[in-house]
Amino acid sequence: MQVHGFQIGAAGFSEGSSPFLSPHRLSERLGVTQSELARLAGVARNTLTAKSATRKVDAALSPIVRILTVAAEMAGDESRAVIWFKHQPIPGWAGKTAYDLVGEGKADEVLTYLEAVRAGVYA
Repeated sequence: MQVHGFQIGAAGFSEGSSPFLSPHRLSERLGVTQSELARLAGVARNTLTAKSATRKVDAALSPIVRILTVAAEMAGDESRAVIWFKHQPIPGWAGKTAYDLVGEGKADEVLTYLEAVRAGVYA
């Protein structure tokens, strides 16, 4: 079920019939520039726009989209998920947000936190 939900959520971050995630669409939804998105994803700014790097970009953006998809399921909609992602400190991380942690390469820790909250561990 979780994989199915991710596919539906990820489809909203693609352009047209492309199977790859769209950096443009994701940066729009997050309200960040392409440069900020590149830093967040850990890739060079030029990599986001290079046609030959679509698989690399997709791999770099996938954890962000996965986090937003899970957060949107829990928050009720995408706009709340984006606000949470950018502004809500995560307990135990010294006031850091999901945005901060993803920028530090800790997307897996954010997903683990969300899964724990979903399971009721922090409820």
